[in-house]
Amino acid sequence: MPTKAVTDASWEADVLKSDKPVLVDFWADWCGPCKMIGPSLEEISDELADKVSIAKVDIMESTDTAAKYGVQSIPLMLLFKNGEVVAKKFGAAPKSQIKGWLESVL
Repeated sequence: MPTKAVTDASWEADVLKSDKPVLVDFWADWCGPCKMIGPSLEEISDELADKVSIAKVDIMESTDTAAKYGVQSIPLMLLFKNGEVVAKKFGAAPKSQIKGWLESVL
């Protein structure tokens, strides 16, 4: 399952009311490290599709959501369960580290 682009308008339905955990990647087109982890997140989204959804929020387009969660540095990944943040990961990392972290907090 590919990652899903989420906007301020779709935030509540796509993340807060999701019936399974959602990993939200806050990113921007100009962010090199964000682009580096993008392909890894696509692969993880396929590999863990039954356990978690992976969403991407462009902080330049969805400024309200980015501000609400205090996004000051990207890439930033927040894991939501039942509409609440349950884990955070700052910065880029190899796929194995991102996947291992995600599996440990699911």
